[in-house]
Amino acid sequence: MAGGKIRKEKPSRAGSSHFQGGVSFHKSKGQHILKNPLLVDSIVQKSGIKSTDVILEIGPGTGNLTKKLLEAGKMVIAVELDPRMVLELERRFQGTPFSAKLKVIQGDVLKCDLPYFDICVANIPYQISSPLTFKLLSHRPAFRCAVIMFQREFAMRLVAQPGDNLYCRLSVNTQLLARVSHLLKVGRNNFRPPPKVDSSVVRIEPRKPLPSVNFKEWDGLMRICFNRKNKTLGSIFRQKSVLSLLEKNYKTLKALELSQKGLSEDTPMEMDVSELGDANDDLNMEVDDGIDEEMELEDDDARGEGSEFKDKVLSVLKQDNFRRRGHPSSCKRSS
Repeated sequence: MAGGKIRKEKPSRAGSSHFQGGVSFHKSKGQHILKNPLLVDSIVQKSGIKSTDVILEIGPGTGNLTKKLLEAGKMVIAVELDPRMVLELERRFQGTPFSAKLKVIQGDVLKCDLPYFDICVANIPYQISSPLTFKLLSHRPAFRCAVIMFQREFAMRLVAQPGDNLYCRLSVNTQLLARVSHLLKVGRNNFRPPPKVDSSVVRIEPRKPLPSVNFKEWDGLMRICFNRKNKTLGSIFRQKSVLSLLEKNYKTLKALELSQKGLSEDTPMEMDVSELGDANDDLNMEVDDGIDEEMELEDDDARGEGSEFKDKVLSVLKQDNFRRRGHPSSCKRSS
């Protein structure tokens, strides 16, 4: 009730859609609890859980999915931020055979150190989708797979293929590190309280071993490629600002005599991978605002003193015919 008169006939009706077991749910915290038991069973079945698996669940809420996971696996590690939900979860399984199989960690999953697990099954708060995805992919030792509920648009971007309208930097970075597949679409009415958007369940299987690349450099390249929605690769890499940035970085690398190679070897792989996650990926798409103040470099402009690097870039664009190719979404990732 927010102001106005108190009406006796409405509290129970409103409460039924926002409460379970006396616990209220906060949409601002992404608390949307799965209420459809058939859907819960389907998620567990599609996860392929083994009886020996240690299962990580993120955002267990009141434990509807947790119960099925406890029945299927060896142990469930549940990470929950809300202390009210932690108490409800512990109370629900206290005195049951599942009590010894459940470990609850209260805290922010993005900040806490995750223990060993074989598989992750979770209905997560959608606002942490991107950073959580890459935190999981940076976890070592690598898990077998993750089956996660995402906002549908985010899920479609995860699984998008070259040529799809939703193919973006998130698609490339995720598929560089993992095999991603769409399992099922979930309507908003399967949740309490219902979110404003539909959802999808996605399966993520980490690639083993990971590709041998510097992930900071890779992500920098992807940010350039997908910076403008309707720009061709040829147009992007002919912009003077992009060429200047690339040349500056190239000269710095040469001046340091490839010292970054030593740094990347000393830096844990987990740190590099996790930096691919961007919270802005959760809600925003790459957009073209229709304003382009960048100047494109013509072939004649590259002639002159200090243009050797620009010549190399332009020759690559010509050689691979990038001037006539479309947006990066239409280009397949090279092996």
